[in-house]
Amino acid sequence: MTKSKALLIICTLIIIIFGFYFYKNKNYNYDLSKINLIEVTHSIFYAPQYVALEKGFFEEEGLEINLSIGNGSDKAMTALISKDADIGLLGPETSIYIYNQGKENYMVNFALLTQKAGNYLISRIPISNFTWDDVKNKKIIGGRAGGMPEMILEYVLKRNNINPSKDVEIIQNLQFSSTASAFASGLGDFTIEFEPSAFTLEKQNKGYIVLPMSKSSGIIPYTSYMASKEFIKNNPEKIQHFTNAIYKAQVWVNTHSAKEIAEVIHPYFKENNISELSLMIDRYLKQDVWNITPLFLEKDFNLLQNILDSSGELNNRVDFNDLVNNSFSKNSIKCFK
Repeated sequence: MTKSKALLIICTLIIIIFGFYFYKNKNYNYDLSKINLIEVTHSIFYAPQYVALEKGFFEEEGLEINLSIGNGSDKAMTALISKDADIGLLGPETSIYIYNQGKENYMVNFALLTQKAGNYLISRIPISNFTWDDVKNKKIIGGRAGGMPEMILEYVLKRNNINPSKDVEIIQNLQFSSTASAFASGLGDFTIEFEPSAFTLEKQNKGYIVLPMSKSSGIIPYTSYMASKEFIKNNPEKIQHFTNAIYKAQVWVNTHSAKEIAEVIHPYFKENNISELSLMIDRYLKQDVWNITPLFLEKDFNLLQNILDSSGELNNRVDFNDLVNNSFSKNSIKCFK
């Protein structure tokens, strides 16, 4: 065999191999569909999302994600309404508010990420054998009225026979992103914080975790992915591929250790080392805060409306089928068993 013929065979084999590779990985190209995703805040509570980003699950589905932070559900929802964002990760209660305002292009939830509260009740002083009676006549930094952190706090207080408007003073006039720093500066006797803020307060000896809110609240549809009715109608393929990526990440997170998850999401939380991240993630794993599938169950949606009603934030009850579309989640589960 001549040298030129051998070279030709080698080049042909290379072309076949690369052709097969790109055929098998046809979503791996330079023409990915762009999705503007806004998250209500930046938290380890959303670890599966960062896993999907870092493990390339979105790219596998042909999507390029442009991630931004809303720093509050009101700002995140405004971005969705104005079409500055395509998909939002925020509390599903916001979709109910928008629907009840009579918006024609309302938001529809299509994938549930977290199934429990992800914040902690933090005390200014260590408390052994904490009971909810310990918060009576104290000041608690809560959240804005109508938001999930505030409503879940009130829900838990009521379940423990504490009147939120009489037995405690709840501070509600702070920006979501500034509650931890306000507490560290001396405001309040208690605060409710997500990771990594809860860990930071502990590390600085500015606060002490007395219990996870999930322990008292139980299963609650806390954070979901949503998009406008119009966007879902016009882009069902994008929504399906997005849901596929999230489901892959949920499966991955629920089958890997806290350290393995920490190593993957570390680029999003460089202020903490792997050991610190592992500790925070391990806390969340032990609480089962992450949904194991993207399915948003009707009973959980009804519970959410009960909580809104109890907080005086529900004008009218909404039909589950109007605001939740589980078809994409069902397809993902079916395809990636």
